[in-house]
Amino acid sequence: MFANLCEQLSLWAVPVLLLMIPLVGILRGVKVYEAFVEGAVDGFHTSVRILPFLVAMMVAIYIFRSSGALQVFTSLLQPLLSNIGVPAELLPLAILRPLSGTGAMGITTELLHTHGPDSMIGRMASTILGSTDTTFYILTVYFGAVGVQNPRYSVFVGLLGDLVGFLGAIYICNQLF
Repeated sequence: MFANLCEQLSLWAVPVLLLMIPLVGILRGVKVYEAFVEGAVDGFHTSVRILPFLVAMMVAIYIFRSSGALQVFTSLLQPLLSNIGVPAELLPLAILRPLSGTGAMGITTELLHTHGPDSMIGRMASTILGSTDTTFYILTVYFGAVGVQNPRYSVFVGLLGDLVGFLGAIYICNQLF
């Protein structure tokens, strides 16, 4: 019964929101269509402004993977992390996740096909993917879009959060499974 209720709520949540937002705007006297078009124009200008940063980031990731630097970095970290129970297969995911969500998704998909979604590596990879973020992508695109010149501690804090998410995912999966 509860599962059925949750399913029905999830089916209707988005349509109700899409109906309620313009309705509330109209009731408050907002010109909804004009506001939507103005927001779409601003979004387009933002997309054009961040495109060079996005292209630069994608080229850097491609070079990182194609040059073999990812493999070298993985082989350097493998002995250290294997002592704490981190499977070697997860290292490329841990290294690439702060750089690229798409690249990390590709590695996760490859791990799931190789080891299976119910394997320990599959569960760890899925948990890592959900527990970490694309730190450098976020900093490059969003800080570049708004013109942040000095990100201060953003890189350190973002990478620390990724490290905690990675190690936490490994710990939780080892405890639960």
